[in-house]
Amino acid sequence: MAKKDAAGLDRILTMELVRVTERAAVAAARLRGRGDEKAADQVAVDAMRAELNRLAIRGTVVIGEGERDEAPMLYIGEEVGAGEGPEVDIALDPLEGTTICAKNLPNALAVIAIAEKGSLLFAPDVYMDKIAVGPGYADGVIDIDASPEENIHSLAKAKGVPVAEITACILDRPRHARLIEAVRGTGAAIRLIGDGDVAGVIHTTDPEETGIDIYMGTGGAPEGVLAAAALRCIGGQMQGRLMLDTPEKVARAAKMGISDPDKVYRIEEMARGDVLFAATGVTDGNMLSGVKFGSSSITTDTIVLRSSSRTVRSIKARHQDLEKFQ
Repeated sequence: MAKKDAAGLDRILTMELVRVTERAAVAAARLRGRGDEKAADQVAVDAMRAELNRLAIRGTVVIGEGERDEAPMLYIGEEVGAGEGPEVDIALDPLEGTTICAKNLPNALAVIAIAEKGSLLFAPDVYMDKIAVGPGYADGVIDIDASPEENIHSLAKAKGVPVAEITACILDRPRHARLIEAVRGTGAAIRLIGDGDVAGVIHTTDPEETGIDIYMGTGGAPEGVLAAAALRCIGGQMQGRLMLDTPEKVARAAKMGISDPDKVYRIEEMARGDVLFAATGVTDGNMLSGVKFGSSSITTDTIVLRSSSRTVRSIKARHQDLEKFQ
């Protein structure tokens, strides 16, 4: 194992994570457009777990496929890795956008983040209310407790543009009807997405390329922590609040050490310390190309991020050893 660098995690893990997301992405990509969400997700889970267990880490899944009684593999609390090396927290989504993959629509990803033990939010698999923007703004430009109108106007003022030049990314769900109406009432535009809110949050970091300035609305808490991990590496602001709206959810959260069900988590509370993040495209998207299958090779497109160095690596790989993906 490589020597620990000053930031804490072994530098070599940055590149080893690429193999983890590549393997999951290729497995899922074989089932693109087949209409079977569960099958695509399962092969991605199997592939990611197998590759994780080759890493010289002592990892604990803190954000995964679900809680232990809901997910047979990569469940919250599962231990993975070869049993040697650093102790790390792992947040993962082997197929972020199962519906996207099943329909062969843009922005399906295989995603993972790791950090030193105790650094990632240990949360139940519930909904999370989220708001996020990319880097370059003064702290406080967004506030999850402010109205949608206030946040849109605040962002437009900070960006120095009319409200009409702001675009918000929102999951296309019936629960967001009022949010969508409020945002459109300001004159801002909306990019509705059917799935894939990790990509939606990350897209705020490069609005000139993606056309997205702000992410708003409720989605999965696992995706919220993964998105926060990515923003810790790239820069940006994010706030989230777990939707613990039943006694059962409050009890589940309490078992994980969450005593305040109304707490607003800022990005540094969801992903602390040295964070590594990797995502490989399953389908083509704004950020990454999907897996390409050739007659004698497979091409993957991956982004790898690290918070301690603010490094962003883009890795487009052509794999000619096809047996390793069988």
